[in-house]
This record gives sequence, C-alpha cells and structure tokens, in this order.
Amino acid sequence: MPLLDRSGLKPETFARAESLIDAAGDVIVPWANVQAVIEIGAGNHRLGVDVPNNLPVDDILPLADKFDLISVPFPSFADGRGFSIARQLRDRGYRGVLRAQGKLIADQFAYALACGFDEVEPADDVFARQPVEQWLAAASRITAVYQRGYNGAANILDQRRAARAAKVAEVSHV
Repeated sequence: MPLLDRSGLKPETFARAESLIDAAGDVIVPWANVQAVIEIGAGNHRLGVDVPNNLPVDDILPLADKFDLISVPFPSFADGRGFSIARQLRDRGYRGVLRAQGKLIADQFAYALACGFDEVEPADDVFARQPVEQWLAAASRITAVYQRGYNGAANILDQRRAARAAKVAEVSHV
C-alpha cells in the first residue's frame, strides 16, 4: 500500500510482522501480540502497533509511550471510528506517529490530518482510483475549522475575533 503525508508519497520504513522475530527492521505488530513484544523488548527496532478501531483509547494509553507509531484501520470509508481514536490520542498527549490505514478516500485526507494523523496508508484499490495529486488537493481544501486545537489552526471564531480586533486597531490609529 502507498504511504502519504502532507507532502505526498513517502517511503515506508516499517514492515508488518507478527513478532520481532519475524522482523528485520522497524516493525508494526498486531495489538493482540503487543504484550509479548513489550516483554521481549524492541531492541534496535522502532515499534509500531496496529490497533483495532473498536479498541477503547483507555486501553491504548498505558502502553502508548512504547510505540513510535500507532496504525488505526479504516475498514470502510464510512467507518469514522479511527478519527475519534486519533483525536483522543492526541488530546491525551500521544506524540508518536499516527497512521490511518485502509479504505479512506482522498476527500477524508484533510479530516485525518486535522484529527491528528500524520500519514495515511490508503488501500491499493482506492489509491488506484485516486492518485497522489488528488490526495494532496483534498488535503488543502479545508482552510477553517470550528473546533479549537485541530492542527493548531485558529478556529473560525478566533479568526473573526482577530479580524475584528485588527479593524478596531486600524480605526483607532486613524
């Protein structure tokens, strides 16, 4: 599967494996195998985990600092649970790489980035219909948000207040 971030295609540095024994470098393991991998220790490997999209964030958080990458599946473009997981992980302090993986479509790229995902690994069949240019164009379509804190952007209300304050300052200087 291709891998995209805000800048476009990027090389994959992680490989999916059932355990560290199966891996030659940086590895993404299934959530079901995490305890065993942590007990063994990651050694020189950077460690990533595939978490189920129905796993409560409270189950992930106690171990989150052990992972350089958390990958969240999107089994369907209509299944938005991954967006909630990303937002909750970011709100609760996770600073590693968040990856959305699966059946996302280009129109969801901006939302994925806004919720806290760093990169998207779209399914091959989706990417075949929607090339990288379409993903990058979609990522730049959202210029204003309603909620504070999404990617550090000022929300619409903050933008209006700033514009009003600038207008008042301009009038008072005249």
